[in-house]
Amino acid sequence: MLPFPIIVLSLVFLLTAFRQVFFRKLRIWQIMSLGASTVILAGQIGVVDAAKAVNTDVMLFLFGMFVIGSALEESGYLSFISYRLFRKAPSADALLLSILFGSGIASAFLLNDTLAIIGTPIVLLLAKKHGMNAKPLILALCFSVTIGSVMSPIGNPQNLLIAVNGNVERPFTTFFSLLLVPTMINLLLAYCVLKLSYPQDFGKRKLNHSEEKISDNALASLSKTSLAIVISTVFLKIVSGFLAPAFDFKLTYIALLAMVPVLLSPRRTEIIRKSDWRTLVFFTSMFILMESVWETGFFQSVIYSINLDVKSVPMIFFVGVGLSQLISNVPLASLYLPILMHAGAGAKELVSLAAASTIGGNLFILGAASNVIIIQNAERKNETITFFEFAKVGIPLTAINIFVYWFFLSVI
Repeated sequence: MLPFPIIVLSLVFLLTAFRQVFFRKLRIWQIMSLGASTVILAGQIGVVDAAKAVNTDVMLFLFGMFVIGSALEESGYLSFISYRLFRKAPSADALLLSILFGSGIASAFLLNDTLAIIGTPIVLLLAKKHGMNAKPLILALCFSVTIGSVMSPIGNPQNLLIAVNGNVERPFTTFFSLLLVPTMINLLLAYCVLKLSYPQDFGKRKLNHSEEKISDNALASLSKTSLAIVISTVFLKIVSGFLAPAFDFKLTYIALLAMVPVLLSPRRTEIIRKSDWRTLVFFTSMFILMESVWETGFFQSVIYSINLDVKSVPMIFFVGVGLSQLISNVPLASLYLPILMHAGAGAKELVSLAAASTIGGNLFILGAASNVIIIQNAERKNETITFFEFAKVGIPLTAINIFVYWFFLSVI
């Protein structure tokens, strides 16, 4: 008999998969909230433990970035940035490549969730402005921020966890030396898979770019300052990682510090109100449900019962990609990392765990938090990607991604 939280998690997965078929009015955040409420009401996790399960650092980081993203969009500065970034893309093909490589490379330094928040309104604007199907551009953003974040120890939370708790020496050098080339190849392959999946949406039709007017200059100036703070403090974090490893400048501090200029705006109440509160509810609910699942010990016992070489690269990818769909990538990394350390894993195995737990996000919508952020933001503007639309492209792409990383980490 499966533990009750595992059954609830399975139902959440199924509801997410079939919500567009049978439950059209259900949003992803509502489904996850229902799952969290069920395990609390069923006594599977106490109210106090549920509150403790919510990662305050993640929630504050997301809140700060959502406020900045809202200000960038409301001021019109995000549209201005979009024009500056993509004005030289002559065709839909070039635009797709620009989104994939631009977002992918940026996510390695600005964290994939940050790019998900800022990038969603940009790709939706581009699709609307050029009369394009938004779906391949939304998927391009989802896949690029996941793939791009693989190659950096600060690209996503699980990489940071592995780099720090795994005692990876010279983490930036180690990650980039092992993962830079396969990551660039995988971004290019994502372009090929998307083109094959949406052949009617790409061709040689020339794009006509036009500069967008900033609607609120004062707010745009404050938003620009916030964005500059994000970029400069992330750079500070990277430098401090080399020069002063003991100096802990959390990502939370970056988001909250960068949010301050926006809060000086007379429109701060409106901006906060228009921030993505639904995704914050999703993350709160996810933390509670995943903690309930974690406390069952079900997946821990499954991993410990596997009588195979837990530090072989194929096994790391099999477990990492598979379980990240069920317990999310950060809990998966937290669970598998001590097993690898106990087995005497080296840098290559630890980097393999980072790649596996991250690239699994390309398989299904719930495989990565950035997917949920992007799709829920898109649904606020009446655009969406169904579970099956995502999986149709994500399954073959993930298979290709795994092969490329396995080849570079095992064969070469």
